[in-house]
Amino acid sequence: MSSRPVFLSAADVEDHLRSCSLLIPPLETALANFSSGPDGGVMQPVRTVVPVAKHRGFLGVMPAYSAAEDALTTKLVTFYEGHSTTPTVPSHQATVLLFQPSNGSLLAVMDGNVITAKRTAAVSAIATKVRIWNRTKENAEKFVNTVPGEVRICSSVQEAVTGADVIITVTMATEPILFGEWVKPGAHINAIGASRPDWRELDDELMKQAVLYVDSQEAALKESGDVLLSGVSRLSVADI
Repeated sequence: MSSRPVFLSAADVEDHLRSCSLLIPPLETALANFSSGPDGGVMQPVRTVVPVAKHRGFLGVMPAYSAAEDALTTKLVTFYEGHSTTPTVPSHQATVLLFQPSNGSLLAVMDGNVITAKRTAAVSAIATKVRIWNRTKENAEKFVNTVPGEVRICSSVQEAVTGADVIITVTMATEPILFGEWVKPGAHINAIGASRPDWRELDDELMKQAVLYVDSQEAALKESGDVLLSGVSRLSVADI
């Protein structure tokens, strides 16, 4: 008889992942393995998104297997429009399931919100001075308190990105918020937020000038509104 799976709450996960810096080395290895294709031993199909039209929601299912770590897992994410202002029911909720690869037994059920936030921060980590903009100043201040080093809150997106070498966009924007005229030549942009075909973070000028690198061509050409709505889906998009 298999043992009962472990349950890790948000507080438990936070306790284990207090520092994003701990995630950077293993994530570098994981991304390198994924980008190596079959030789990297990572199987990660494009996520399945199930609309819950009656309630203006979506369920995303993201399974993955890594032969190198012999790790089998699935992340489940729900997103419900209109819940972003409801503290008791957040717009995004995530759960991570960990399985025993040798027999498929469920080993652990983990709160995925903290994992997602830490993973995103670690993948996009930059060892430079940081400028941040958020629609809600209180959220910007909350973020500043969690990041070591020098962080300055800006009053506009343009102020935050002008002259920057590295720009990271992590928003739920459905219309472009970052414009090519603001971005200096040679700047590197990690565009994370536009994960639906009808969402945008980057304007057409910026997208058409950019050299694009994605973790999955198939996913980018199916899910990224920045790619699809700007027309660069006609261009070459290379896996990193």
